[in-house]
Order: sequence, then C-alpha cells, then structure tokens
Amino acid sequence: MDLLNPSLFLSLILACFWTLPIFAADTAAGEQKAAICSSCHGPQGKSSNPQWPNLAAQQSLYIINQLKAFKSGDRQNTLMQPLAANLSEEDINNLAAYFSSQQAAKAGGDPTLAKSGQAKAAMCMGCHGSSSEGNGLFPRLAGQHPEYLEQQLKNYKQGSRNGGPMQAIAASLSEEDMKALAAYFGSL
Repeated sequence: MDLLNPSLFLSLILACFWTLPIFAADTAAGEQKAAICSSCHGPQGKSSNPQWPNLAAQQSLYIINQLKAFKSGDRQNTLMQPLAANLSEEDINNLAAYFSSQQAAKAGGDPTLAKSGQAKAAMCMGCHGSSSEGNGLFPRLAGQHPEYLEQQLKNYKQGSRNGGPMQAIAASLSEEDMKALAAYFGSL
C-alpha cells in the first residue's frame, strides 16, 4: 500500500473520520436542561444569591469536570450530587455549552477590598487567565460572587474541597487576603 499516494492517503483519513462518532454539544438542549439550575444559579446562569456561583461564561471544561465530580461523589454537595447523578454525558456537555455561551455576570465587590485584592491577584492569573476569565479546566473568577469565592478558598484551606495546587495556595492566604481577592474578582 502506497501511503505517499495523495488520493489514497486522503481516502484513509476521511474513512477514519467517518467511523468516529461526532459529539457536538447542543446549547438549545442545554438551555432546556438548565431550567432546573436557574432556581439556584439564576436565569442564564447569573445567580442573584451569593451562596450559589454564577455559571454564565464559565469555562465549559470546568463545568463538565465539576458536574462529573458531583456525579461521582468526588466533589461533595448535598444539593448538587443528586441533580448531577441523573445527568447523562450528553446532558453534561449540553449544559456546559449553554452556560459557557452566556454573557458573563458581574457580582461586584467592596471597592476598598477590591483594590487590596488587585495587588495580590497576580498569583491567580497564571491558571485562571490574565483577565480571570478562566482557562480550560481552571474556572472563571471574574464576576463571581465574593462570598462564594471566599467560601471556596476557605474550603480549600480546610481541606473540605480538593484541588491540587489550590489547597497549597489557600493555605498561604489569611482571611483578609481571601476577602480582598474575592472582592477583586467579583468586581471584574
């Protein structure tokens, strides 16, 4: 078989692609499935309750991984685990596509604390993006509720939430640092 023959090579490549299933997320299906999410995460993933995170414009890979972690029990949450348990892989992908396609929310934050947090935020930008918009598996922090971010940092520090480098980073933060960083990211 002569793989250097351009037409034969192209035929083999096309044959491979035709035999692979194509998984494309459906944002419309995600929007329908997200109706149940809106009671906590708000319409279009823009939560008005600082206890629940904004999902609008969140990284799709991050949403996928978190929903799978809730489903498997690797991430503990008494409300999210039963909801995620009933999601198929397709549902998870569609929800991630829908929420990541929404316009970002802006939660706000105390301006004085935000200014202090801005000076400390450089350590977060390497993973969470230069504008804190998130980066693949690393979540969007910009526009997130400061109260939610602060609680997540405390959870990492206490060990009730696992996340590789986040536990070490959170361990080095004081409560004041956590409040300032959360206010800064919420203000973006």
